[in-house]
Amino acid sequence: MRCTRIMGLVVNSRIEEVPAVQNVFTKHGEIIKARIGLHETSEADNSNEGLIILRLCGKKDAIDSLYNELKAIEGIRINQMDI
Repeated sequence: MRCTRIMGLVVNSRIEEVPAVQNVFTKHGEIIKARIGLHETSEADNSNEGLIILRLCGKKDAIDSLYNELKAIEGIRINQMDI
């Protein structure tokens, strides 16, 4: 089991897409060891686009399943890397 996979997601519309993303995260929670969510905020405007960074630890097939389910959500850009 490797713990060096980093996955990054850009969510184009946080309000519309985050519920589906959160359902996938919950389903695969056992392999998500760290999660960072970022979006631009200011007094005048909150960005609807968000960035989520995950540190994953698990078997390749479990990580691939997470990736494929997230990739199927419209409005998500996703990439990953092993370090």
